[in-house]
Amino acid sequence: MSTRHGLSRTATAHAQREARKLVEELSGVTAVVVATADGFDVASVSAGDADPARVAAMGSSIVAIGDVVSQEARLGRRESVMVLTDSGFAVFHSVHRRDADLVINVLARDSAIPAMVAYRAAQLAKALAEV
Repeated sequence: MSTRHGLSRTATAHAQREARKLVEELSGVTAVVVATADGFDVASVSAGDADPARVAAMGSSIVAIGDVVSQEARLGRRESVMVLTDSGFAVFHSVHRRDADLVINVLARDSAIPAMVAYRAAQLAKALAEV
């Protein structure tokens, strides 16, 4: 049985639980939004004022640009994109599933460790791909 965006209720609930865990475990992470590849939020947790719908749409656009770059440079299939700013960063990680491609969007302050956030986003992607 599917709910939003072709994902089962089990997959949606799992995404919500795992997003919450990521925010709770990593200091400096302000939001995690699991979204469809076309920009609709499926699950989200925000410790700040991030709008999940806007984050999902933004992530969709950013990974689309990442796809073009990886294809044009012949680097293989894009897995993640990181945007670094003067006060934080965002990680966008792909989840390839049979029923729907997803994007994990993680927003963090500059106090967070980029490598740890990228690693946990990759772990979350793997977990969501297997559910």
